[in-house]
Amino acid sequence: MKTYKNNNFDFLRFLFAIFVVISHSYPLSGSSESAQWIYKVTNGQIVLASIGLNGFFVISGFFIFQSLQRSTNLKIYFKKRFLRLFPGLFVVLLLSVLLVPFIYEQSIPLFSNAEFYTYIPNNMSLYNFQSSIKGIFDHNPYHSINGSLWTLRYEFSLYVLLAILFFFRKNKLIVKMMLFMSFIILFFTYTLFLDRFSGAFVFGMQGYHILNFSAFFISGSLLASLGFDKVISKGTLFFTSSIFISCLVVFVLIYFNYYNNFKHIIFPIVILLIGYMPIPVLKNFQKIGDLSYGIYIYSFPIQQTLMYFFNFDLYELIIYSILVSVTFGYLSWHLIEKKALEYKNKKILNLKFLNIKVD
Repeated sequence: MKTYKNNNFDFLRFLFAIFVVISHSYPLSGSSESAQWIYKVTNGQIVLASIGLNGFFVISGFFIFQSLQRSTNLKIYFKKRFLRLFPGLFVVLLLSVLLVPFIYEQSIPLFSNAEFYTYIPNNMSLYNFQSSIKGIFDHNPYHSINGSLWTLRYEFSLYVLLAILFFFRKNKLIVKMMLFMSFIILFFTYTLFLDRFSGAFVFGMQGYHILNFSAFFISGSLLASLGFDKVISKGTLFFTSSIFISCLVVFVLIYFNYYNNFKHIIFPIVILLIGYMPIPVLKNFQKIGDLSYGIYIYSFPIQQTLMYFFNFDLYELIIYSILVSVTFGYLSWHLIEKKALEYKNKKILNLKFLNIKVD
């Protein structure tokens, strides 16, 4: 009989993916993300997509750090990361290319269009992100095939950087200090020098997003190294008061327009507290599977296709795209992602240079 972990993170990831779908529906239907109710209520400090993406990076940092600690060598660590990311990505790219001939509108013949041939390899490389093919969705309000994929290079880069800690894993104090110092540097650079670095680019990644996503990811890893999940299990009263105080701090920061200054500190704590909140109904969500990645990578081309054929208004696009995206997310998890992860403990790559063990 399969057992399920006592947390709500599958539900949270699902919710974050839905937030991204809703948020994308605004520009994809010709509206602006600033029209979101949460943007107006928070005085422009928050949109649903930012909650979703930032939440993804917090949870990822928390659990990827734990995965690194469990890995006996780097080959195992990177194999798990590869299997989680690339099989699902390849299939969505392949399906997108198979759709192209049916919706192509361009004077240049499709098979003479170089962008058609580069779409899969460029996006599989992560760092040569190609958002569009000329002639596809040119007349949609937003011209892109899959605008969600741009974040994957940031995620993968953080996997690589985190792997440095593998060489210090036996000294937990050094690991904690490295994470703490990394977070402090990111936090103060984002808070004090964002204007100076936000427009810079490194391997196609923008400075603003590097600082923002990295700070959330590292904060998650730092909390994992400090045993956050063990600390909050001290008692119901302690847990409840922690949630109440954290949420109160968030509301105060939003009210006084200081949320963006301290979000990298308070947001990860709130997310992890909610993730470990004892709610049986949310825990049971694990039985459905982790649909979040599938929803995230499929929703954008699904929304663009719906707009191409039906020209939905905002609320029609939200409803129909959520229904179709959840369906594709379910199929992606059970037919592709879950099956790919079954190879975690099987030999599929012989990367001797990563087969580094620490005794």
